Amino acid sequence: MSKRLTCDVVVVGAGVVGAACALYAARAGLDVVIVDRGPVSGGTTGAGEGNLLVSDKEPGPELDLALLSARLWTQLAQEIGEVIEYEAKGGLVVASTPGGLTALAHFAEGQRAAGVVAEPVDAEALYDLEPRLAPDLPGGVHYPQDRQVMPALAAAHLVRASGARMLTGRTVTAVLRKPDGTVQGVRTAPGDILAPAVINAAGTWGGELAARAGTTLPVLPRRGFVLVTEPLPRLIHHKVYAADYVADVASDSAALQTSPVVEGTAAGPVLIGASRERVGFDREFSLPVLRALAAGATRLFPFLAEVRAMRSYLGFRPYLPDHLPAIGPDPRVPGLFHACGHEGAGIGLATGTGHLIAQLLGDKTPDLDLAPFRPDRFPDEEGE
Repeated sequence: MSKRLTCDVVVVGAGVVGAACALYAARAGLDVVIVDRGPVSGGTTGAGEGNLLVSDKEPGPELDLALLSARLWTQLAQEIGEVIEYEAKGGLVVASTPGGLTALAHFAEGQRAAGVVAEPVDAEALYDLEPRLAPDLPGGVHYPQDRQVMPALAAAHLVRASGARMLTGRTVTAVLRKPDGTVQGVRTAPGDILAPAVINAAGTWGGELAARAGTTLPVLPRRGFVLVTEPLPRLIHHKVYAADYVADVASDSAALQTSPVVEGTAAGPVLIGASRERVGFDREFSLPVLRALAAGATRLFPFLAEVRAMRSYLGFRPYLPDHLPAIGPDPRVPGLFHACGHEGAGIGLATGTGHLIAQLLGDKTPDLDLAPFRPDRFPDEEGE
């Protein structure tokens, strides 16, 4: 006989965004159940690098969300920072040509006007920050607000801190609705979970969950690979990436794009990215992509040519056509809230997303204008 559970809120998805939604909803006094067809961090979160970035975002709603999230991550770090490997190491964006440096300086100027700390770095100071960079680079910009966490640990500890009931290995087969169309909970094989609010934090599967609620959200997977080196002494001190990484993040192209992103970790290995391509959920190993990542990394840091790559892994970023996540209530399905589509920024934006969703659930005015994140902003045909 199937069992029914009741609660105030069901969060579908146990990645870092779902965990943050659960944490802030619980702190608002709500009884929360998290349900996921896999384990905690079994999707995009577990394949992430753990970046909490402001450096790669132009002025606008995503940057506003990133700055809010950064403040909230800092607060959480004071509570649980050590166990999630929270590092306030900062980011360094490097230009390879004088023209690229001019463009980067213009980009940083706009960010500073929006509240980002973006410090110009000339050629000499560049090597004070990162002595092992390739020679003769003209300069860059230092972003001390950039941070890093270990994403799987972060999600697990946010779930624990929330006190929410965690149901893993349960697939949501339907979003239950009353005759008047409002949400009543979700259906899983072991039994229904009844609640007046459901949060779609299903990441790359957010479009599928939306369809099970009778609505649309055009989330697509965008594949990326990461190379992991052998453990090293801390030879790279910041998250370091080439200036063209920002353009790749904002691109609408489905084709393969790679731009070097290199960072050390508290555990020792160096993480090397970044690649982007829309190939559905194809998990096939791609040697050409890994070669391109290695080549880009050694252009930035020549010493890496002598370092062994121990493994690689891939993940799928939840991509929406305008590169903004869907955050907030779905007016087409009363009681359904979306918190997905963050692409590669979900770990960094998770805290702000969860905080805003909890404010909505508590009938409070959210700290940010959520109009740019409206889940119903896309024409229905894009979700078909």
